[in-house]
Amino acid sequence: MTKEELRAELEKQANRFQAVYGGEITTYAAQPDPERKPWRKKPTVHDQVFKAELQKIEKELSEQAAQAK
Repeated sequence: MTKEELRAELEKQANRFQAVYGGEITTYAAQPDPERKPWRKKPTVHDQVFKAELQKIEKELSEQAAQAK
């Protein structure tokens, strides 16, 4: 079944529904595709450990700088 045949069939069914059942037809626009979000890499265990070590080193350095003053 081609698109044109499908459109014709749907139009026929809509007209029949309105004529026979007295129904009201509401047509809706197609919903837009959801917006794609940028891909983000989930941090691995190694990434988390590395970040924690960096924070620990930064904290130690800031404590040493505070004691030196």
